[in-house]
Amino acid sequence: MLISIVVPCFNEEAVIDRFHEHLVVELLTIQHEFEFVYVDDGSKDDTLSMLKRLAGTDARVRYVSFSRNFGKEAAMFAGLRHASGDAVIIMDADLQHPPELVGRMVELREAGHDQVIAKRTRDGDRVTRTWMARGYYRLVNRLVDVELVDGVGDFRLLSRRAVNAVLQLTEYNRFSKGLFAWVGFPSVTFEYRNAVREEGRSKWTFSQLLNYGADGVISFNNKPLRAAVYLGLLLLSVAVLYAAWIVGGVLVDGVDTPGYATLLVVMTALAGVQMIMVGVIGEYIGRIYYEVKRRPHYLVQSTNVDQTADIKDLVR
Repeated sequence: MLISIVVPCFNEEAVIDRFHEHLVVELLTIQHEFEFVYVDDGSKDDTLSMLKRLAGTDARVRYVSFSRNFGKEAAMFAGLRHASGDAVIIMDADLQHPPELVGRMVELREAGHDQVIAKRTRDGDRVTRTWMARGYYRLVNRLVDVELVDGVGDFRLLSRRAVNAVLQLTEYNRFSKGLFAWVGFPSVTFEYRNAVREEGRSKWTFSQLLNYGADGVISFNNKPLRAAVYLGLLLLSVAVLYAAWIVGGVLVDGVDTPGYATLLVVMTALAGVQMIMVGVIGEYIGRIYYEVKRRPHYLVQSTNVDQTADIKDLVR
């Protein structure tokens, strides 16, 4: 069985050699063939030159370099496209995905599971981040059409048929956590202790995490749009009741001086609700806008692998 290791890279010069050496040592104990598919996501440092050097010293190394930074989702998609293995493992290069877990993943794949998912504990995370993550997943799982699990990310093994299924999902706005859950197939999850980043800081800013979380909510359901309908009906009902109360007051007590404060509060509240609903609709329209343009997910600057598959995909 050939196993492909897909590794998205962005400014990883400080750790890429250590990651590859560590991974190669761990794979010596596994009786299978391996290939490494490194995807350089438009790094600004020497990541690409280091990948070229690795490819020159290890014939199993394949690399794909983007023309600019297209994001981790595009990098994972490219890695899956270029991986030729019977199974594919997606890992980060910063060693927060421990290479020593690869053997366990392969064993669980041999037991018949199409997806072997590594779920990290939150040991060492800040308490506020843990609470926010748990709250997010509780909320999002009430909205989306698939189940998203706290601590489950991109670190997983996919069988060839699971990879092929994911590659059929060619939407531009990708949320891989949801896509992996959507394709299904027999899956198994195991926990591992959260590892400390070897070098540098996370590439994810708070705003990026916030946008990524919003993508998770919007990409897999239309419930926010339906909520707009329900909220509109609720506001209409309240308006009818308020109008009936005003008419009843006029019939009983006569006309009173108009309440400017009440009118101002009502108008402001309604305007705020309308802006929120317009924003929700705009998010969905924006995603439609990107999808209908059918731009490629990424552009390749250099690679040592055959790009025939990508060309065929673009022609179609």
